[in-house]
Amino acid sequence: MLLPLLAPVVVLAQSGQNATATVNRCTTGMDSVTPLVSAKRRRPRRLSSKSPNRTLTAGSLFAGIGGFCDGFTSAGFKTLWANERDAGACDFYRTNFPQVRLIEKDIRDLSVVKDKLALVDVLHAGFPCQSFSQAGERKGFEDPRGQLFFEIIRLLKEFGDRRPAVVVLENAPFIRIGEGGAWFQTILGELQRAGYWFRDTNAHEVDLWDVTPSPQQRRRLFMIAWSTASFLSGRFALPQPPVTSKDCLSKHIAFNRTAGDAYYLPHDNRYHDMLSGVRGDRPSDKRIYQLRKYFVREKRIGVCPTLTANMGQGGHNVPFVWDKGGLRRLTEKECLSLQGFARTYRIPKHITSKRIYEYIGNSVAPPVAKFLATALEKRIRKEQI
Repeated sequence: MLLPLLAPVVVLAQSGQNATATVNRCTTGMDSVTPLVSAKRRRPRRLSSKSPNRTLTAGSLFAGIGGFCDGFTSAGFKTLWANERDAGACDFYRTNFPQVRLIEKDIRDLSVVKDKLALVDVLHAGFPCQSFSQAGERKGFEDPRGQLFFEIIRLLKEFGDRRPAVVVLENAPFIRIGEGGAWFQTILGELQRAGYWFRDTNAHEVDLWDVTPSPQQRRRLFMIAWSTASFLSGRFALPQPPVTSKDCLSKHIAFNRTAGDAYYLPHDNRYHDMLSGVRGDRPSDKRIYQLRKYFVREKRIGVCPTLTANMGQGGHNVPFVWDKGGLRRLTEKECLSLQGFARTYRIPKHITSKRIYEYIGNSVAPPVAKFLATALEKRIRKEQI
């Protein structure tokens, strides 16, 4: 439940200084101060167009293969630009978003001015989660990958007064409590200092299973920050997800057909024995078996486990099924479908299978992105000042 925000405390500057600062009291009991703003500009600027029906725009950092962009596009947003450094992911993105300006470079080399980044209503970024995952080494901001978060903050500050009205960040739910909550407090403080309303109630755990018909269980954290120059508060609650019936696994997985030989596990493979032992004498059982390092996780019928970036590397987190041809791993197309991508989504031919699985496992599920974008669009049109 969204807790009400406490009224900001206005702190007057010392005599002779034409400035004010606001102190936001977070639920942690800590005070955080937003940047000093000229008293003449205390009323936030109006970013929205005079036309209430104008197309809202978005920019994407860590774009990957376009899961975030796909969902926002489906909700009516126009993506003006995207940034990604991985060459294979960029090929994937260009193949499916030829109309979007894709800037292929390291985010550390990206510049609002030099790269002429267009102003956008929403900036979304699924920054690397390996540093913050419960299953990883939990190095947080000591990991170079974790430090890339600060590049997002740098770019927001480069936009200055014309910064995006809304910022949506995606990561592993564990980032909220890791290091005793210190990781999250760092994110909170940085966003506030960059000029955004943000507190713990602006972080929402969303599961693909809960908000769409998809049979995949995939819980991620989405942190939504609102510019103090565009909104009078950061109060925001996601709507209740619609009640939907779940897709059958058969809608996404071809149980009654055979796949290419490369997908099948040989009978003399040691993992074949492990999986066969769990399956037992249920030859018509249409369920997914997830191979872990030392055991097999048997999901109940109709449920897909979280698809991970390492599912194509063998021996860990690999999803298997039995079809007419035997025991095999899920195909790349099946994984795309379970992740919520349309069947028309194209895979570049030259990218290796291992990398494709990695890209899919790292991607934001488009239906979740659409769910969020639809809710954001309503508040932007209703409350942006």
